Amino acid sequence: MLDLRQLRYFVAVAEAEHVGRAAERLHISQSPLSRQIAQLEKNLGLTLFERSQQRIRLTSDGRVFLTEARALLRHADRLENLGRRLGRGEEGGLCIGYVADAMHTGVLPSALRTLRDQRPGIHVALYDQESSEQFEGLRQRSLDIALVRTPPPEGDPDLNAAPLLRDPLLLALPEKHALAQCREVTPDDLDGQPWIAVADARDPAWRDTFVASCVASGFTPDIRLDAADPLTALGLVASGLGLALIQRSMVRGTSDGVAVRELPWYEGSVQLWAAWHRIDLRPVVAAFRETVLADRADT
Repeated sequence: MLDLRQLRYFVAVAEAEHVGRAAERLHISQSPLSRQIAQLEKNLGLTLFERSQQRIRLTSDGRVFLTEARALLRHADRLENLGRRLGRGEEGGLCIGYVADAMHTGVLPSALRTLRDQRPGIHVALYDQESSEQFEGLRQRSLDIALVRTPPPEGDPDLNAAPLLRDPLLLALPEKHALAQCREVTPDDLDGQPWIAVADARDPAWRDTFVASCVASGFTPDIRLDAADPLTALGLVASGLGLALIQRSMVRGTSDGVAVRELPWYEGSVQLWAAWHRIDLRPVVAAFRETVLADRADT
């Protein structure tokens, strides 16, 4: 295992190209410094320096090793600094769980921009996880905040939650479809039309749920294709292969070939919630939570 102290000694000697001057800079005597460099070379099985009576120079292998040693030491310094800040409970790090909807609705990017402006030195770790995984992460304290599609169970002893937004589902249809010329689209207009259903891997009964929501609104979809995600569905719509229901945040600036219509009578939507542990251990967690909640609104 590499000794960081030996690496620092090596970098100092490589930059000074003189053991004596490097020793003065490090505030140690020359003999122990030479022994540490020799021990490093022995451990690596590598000759780092060409030595002469006048000076010491890096070998070609030594130059390569110097580049990597500097990078490792810089990372070690950053890691040590992060650890100290975490220990003091100051800026520290922030572990955020999220679902894809938190990204494309702009909720998470907006909050991260505010965080960067207010606390530019903070370290952020992002985890793309399903809601159930995020709830477990909050309980285990491996996550500080979770952005999820559904809230934790009511009365959960550990977790709190608040709604962030409701993202209505809109009708996406081929640009040349006859309904694209209509200012209003009714349930009767959609009955029996070819549909592209957006699969929900979280819900084994997603197809039944989708059909039931359509029937409750007054039409029965003729599902021709399944799409793994909304963007894939939009591509299929643009190809003229059917209609789809896509959340509003995903159809902004849609590609050529797609027309979009609102369906005031259809109540389907994608919802986003913020969840967090009832006990805030660090001020930065509460501050970020307030930033997220301050921006909540319907899209």
